[in-house]
Amino acid sequence: MARVPYLRREDADEANKPLYDRLEAERKVPTANIFLALAGAPEQLDGFLTYANSLRAADLSPKLRELAILTVGYATRSAYEVAHHQSHGLKAGLTGEQLAAVADFESSELFDATEKAVMHLARESTLHVDVSEETWRAAADHLTDRQMVELSLSIAWYNSGVRIMGLLDIDLEDAYPNPFQNS
Repeated sequence: MARVPYLRREDADEANKPLYDRLEAERKVPTANIFLALAGAPEQLDGFLTYANSLRAADLSPKLRELAILTVGYATRSAYEVAHHQSHGLKAGLTGEQLAAVADFESSELFDATEKAVMHLARESTLHVDVSEETWRAAADHLTDRQMVELSLSIAWYNSGVRIMGLLDIDLEDAYPNPFQNS
């Protein structure tokens, strides 16, 4: 059970109702638990949404971004992150087989060299913070400097997200299967 209440539209004062309009316009309906928990700090939630939207508008391929996010989720064993981003991965062009192989991407033939380099960077950064020059270069050889900055921001952003979810003990909604249930 979450450590803070999930605040719904009916819990908000009039000044914060537009935030729920924004959530419903920009995110999935029904509103995800992470956003309902963060509604307890409305100004920060507004900034959180703006930042997250900027990452989605980046030059970095949505497919590579989602592979990095899913890798962060698997590296941290964040069921919430993985469950929520599987659908984003499919929309970005990942196949169901690729989604199932993200956790073991290094031994999979379903990912090309660029995808593996991005996933390796995401995992190494998540587990060790600093990344080796070799790991950086493997991804940078396939991406522009701008894309590498955007990738770095995405990896760091979703690392902060899984930590927020863990700190607040955000519940995975019933509509999402737990990807770690049988592991």
